[in-house]
Amino acid sequence: MKFNEKEIIEACGAEVLKSIGNVCSFGISTDTRTIKEGEIYLPLKGETFDGENFIQQALDKGASGYFTTRGGIFENACAVYKVDDTLKAYLCLARFIRRKFNPITVAITGSSGKTTTKEMVYAVLSQKFKTHKTLSNHNNEIGLCQTILGMEEDTECLIVEMGMRGLGEIELLSKYSEPDYAIITNAGSAHLGRLGSLDNIAKAKSEIVKYLNPSGSLIANDNPRLKNFTSGYGGEKIWFSIKDVQILEQRQGYSKYLYNDREYELNVEGAYNIENSLSAIETGYKLGMTYDEVKAGLLAYHPIEKRWESEKIGGFSVINDSYNANPESMKASVTTFINLYDNPVVVLGNMGELGEQEAEMHFEVGNFIANDIKNNPSAKGKKVIFLTVGKLAGKIGEPLTENGFFVKNFENNKDAARCIVDNIDAGSTIFLKASRAMRFEEIIEYLRENSKS
Repeated sequence: MKFNEKEIIEACGAEVLKSIGNVCSFGISTDTRTIKEGEIYLPLKGETFDGENFIQQALDKGASGYFTTRGGIFENACAVYKVDDTLKAYLCLARFIRRKFNPITVAITGSSGKTTTKEMVYAVLSQKFKTHKTLSNHNNEIGLCQTILGMEEDTECLIVEMGMRGLGEIELLSKYSEPDYAIITNAGSAHLGRLGSLDNIAKAKSEIVKYLNPSGSLIANDNPRLKNFTSGYGGEKIWFSIKDVQILEQRQGYSKYLYNDREYELNVEGAYNIENSLSAIETGYKLGMTYDEVKAGLLAYHPIEKRWESEKIGGFSVINDSYNANPESMKASVTTFINLYDNPVVVLGNMGELGEQEAEMHFEVGNFIANDIKNNPSAKGKKVIFLTVGKLAGKIGEPLTENGFFVKNFENNKDAARCIVDNIDAGSTIFLKASRAMRFEEIIEYLRENSKS
């Protein structure tokens, strides 16, 4: 997206220190490494960096001008704009574009499943509309600005993913994106260490309705905490739950189910994926799509990298779901894997950001998995091998060991991977689940380098 000088002043109240006039329009760049000739450099600041220190570098690479909070004017700049806060200016520029082109805007947040749900909503809406979405998981303030400013002028639907580190952040993202529809996938225990309680987590997610269009809709997981903290929103509320679904068939890489008496299919397994799809279904219908369009959109969905990513390595089938992990997602994905796959080997790592109760929550995950295997006909009697990496993940193994399962704990990824190569039979399917900080891709790399073909 490009701005002329008048639009920059209108969008963020910038003071013009050096004018280029309204005859030119230019893009905005925050990165001197990728800045293009003629763009305006907007220097962001962080705890350990200050983009204003690189203004001359941006100009040397062909930038026409820059934003500043200090007020200095470089001779080779054609345009200089002073603002109090460059991040706020970036957000204001993004909101200006959102209002100028006015796409139907769908905002998505939740403790888990945000990115998966975003991809499902995108797959559905793309059947009918020109749709633009958040790239990968770029779901903070900067990512929001990049998403909005990166869309084309004729975009009909804009999908923005919203993450958070604490209270007030989802409200900020809502303020500058002004969504027409909001989706809350769930409110679980992810970020419990930061927010301190499940109530605070639900409260933080519910901030998405603060600037939600009153003529739009909130589409949210049927959760009593979410119902409580979104009670002030006066628009339409649609509540969804896996309890509203009748699963007709599940096998590796496929699900068929009934929702509101209509049949849908996904090219992925897992009840949690089915539940994520419900908000995409509801969004499609709110935007006037037909059943055939919605159904085709769901079939077009495919998981993105590190989300149930499957590959053959030597004699093993490896499923990598180690993009992120919290107690709810780990329970759901591990039990789905064990129910659907033969010769299962489960490799689990530490889950982060769970606060003072982290050890107990890891233990509870192991207890849940053990009970599910014993009580679920699809899993009962299977010989399941559990490998855990890290001290906290070792807590997952304790109740599994007590229930008679084979469990071995490792201090690092290399030792776990070596154990797989040396001891696991060919033909086994290996499932990887952990928080990103565990770097489980190291296990995959070791298997690629050392497994026998």
